[in-house]
Amino acid sequence: MPKAKGKSRRQKFSYKLNRKRLYRSARRRAKPRIECAHVRHAWDPAKSVAQNLADMGLAEDPNKAVPIARKALLVKADVESDGQEKGKKTVIKPYVLNEMEYEASLPEKKSNTLSRDLIDYVRYMIQNHGENYKEMARDEKNYYQDTPKQIKRKINVYKNFYPEEYKAFVASLKQEKMDVQ
Repeated sequence: MPKAKGKSRRQKFSYKLNRKRLYRSARRRAKPRIECAHVRHAWDPAKSVAQNLADMGLAEDPNKAVPIARKALLVKADVESDGQEKGKKTVIKPYVLNEMEYEASLPEKKSNTLSRDLIDYVRYMIQNHGENYKEMARDEKNYYQDTPKQIKRKINVYKNFYPEEYKAFVASLKQEKMDVQ
């Protein structure tokens, strides 16, 4: 297929275009994207990022906030004889830090879930084969051709995620066997 006319030609550089000004204006327009609701609420658009973070008691540069061990000697030299550091800033909005600490101290909810297909697969295998993993591997419903160890691992994951459901399922299987006999 032939090439489009003029595409192979070298592109000319435009000397008239001021790229620095374009880049600077694009950076000036960009607003910081704030994820934390507490920080977003306390943010003052009239102040700079450094001033806003300092008011909230947060660090702008983590390297300056927590010095490296080699610089520890320099930090100790900055401490005056009365025990206060030079130029230590007061926190104007301490509630932001307190709210963030409280939110971080809350326990995380475990949202470990398995797909419905995997649950159905595991229940089918246990129902038809019990604990015989080699037989499970040869089953026609083993579409992904899992090995006996892979099937055992999937069953153990199901046991760990849903222990009560697994116990109830096994108990119902035992009840069915007793009814059949």
